[in-house]
Amino acid sequence: MNTCGIIAEYNPFHNGHRYQLQEAREQTQADVMVVVMSGNFLQRGEPAIIDKWRRAEEALSQGADLVVELPVQWSLQSADYFAKGGVELLHALHCNSLSFGTDHSADFDYSSFGCFTTTHQKEIDEAYQKYDDPTLTYAQKMAAVLANDDPAFARLKEQPNHVLGLTYAKENARFEQAMDIYPVERKKVNHHSAELAGKIASATAIRQAVLEKRNVKNVVPVKTAKDLTDYQVSWENYWPFLRYKILASSLAELREIYQMVEGLEYRLKSKIRQASNFEEYVQLVKSKRYTRARIQRLFCYCLLNLKDTDVKKAWRNNYLHILGFTQKGQQYLQQEKKTISWPIISKVGQTEEEKMALGIQSDNIYQMVNAKIKEQNFGQFPIRV
Repeated sequence: MNTCGIIAEYNPFHNGHRYQLQEAREQTQADVMVVVMSGNFLQRGEPAIIDKWRRAEEALSQGADLVVELPVQWSLQSADYFAKGGVELLHALHCNSLSFGTDHSADFDYSSFGCFTTTHQKEIDEAYQKYDDPTLTYAQKMAAVLANDDPAFARLKEQPNHVLGLTYAKENARFEQAMDIYPVERKKVNHHSAELAGKIASATAIRQAVLEKRNVKNVVPVKTAKDLTDYQVSWENYWPFLRYKILASSLAELREIYQMVEGLEYRLKSKIRQASNFEEYVQLVKSKRYTRARIQRLFCYCLLNLKDTDVKKAWRNNYLHILGFTQKGQQYLQQEKKTISWPIISKVGQTEEEKMALGIQSDNIYQMVNAKIKEQNFGQFPIRV
């Protein structure tokens, strides 16, 4: 079967995502649309507005054939590691092509870019090391490096989906049999647009509208609209737990948290008593050197107690946790499972618990803030649509 893969968060699934699935299927003539979807904690350092099972079912009802979880050790990362994890999962699933949304022109040659970075990685790394300005983020430094080859790269920091597309292309090019790349140009709104008009809106605008109790039925499928009326979570729900964690932990304990570098534990400790809510804490801790997304990811690592050694160990424990499939998706799994080298997990039991330890730990914490969030792993079977 011809398979096309997508790496997504679906926070929440909306009409723009449905459009991408339709366009990707048409462009690639795929028999099966495979989605590697983030679990309950996301790339920019925030909890998903609704849980992974509801988001997976929304995707399956709107064009996806197989949804596999992107584990927390990859989903809660900067763009380069997020892309690495997603692309590795799609390759493990034997996908023929890769599609993603882009806020750049869809005729940009991502495949050539991927090949260029792979063959010139040493020179790129050396050029990157010359940018010693501590106020510049990784993305800003990399944009400056790449702009020497193409001035268009100077706009990277303004085009988050284009940045992800470039990292997908770079990771894909590392494989001997790289997937064919099919970008889909985003329609009407950009990634962070707060506008809520017409039939397509950004996930940012939809989340904001939901939290403000505004109607989003015009911009999301019926299933998503129904799920969003049942419950929603945001960082504010987890603020008391984060505050407790920072206050109760010693500096030595905080130092063990993943990505707690350059004395950040002192900054987190010194600011926690000044903040009365999550947003105040973000504003107190972030700086020119540490972006909001970087700080929010660090807060997630603290909340979930993700230690440096645990995350790096989890990178070596690869698996495919199946969240759901259509009949075609199930047929594809049956066809390929004998040649897929990674463990395929369709039910979590004692055998799988150790391999999925970080994910289970994170999901248990995700569940704490709302009784409507069901058990996320044990006793759950793939959704059939």
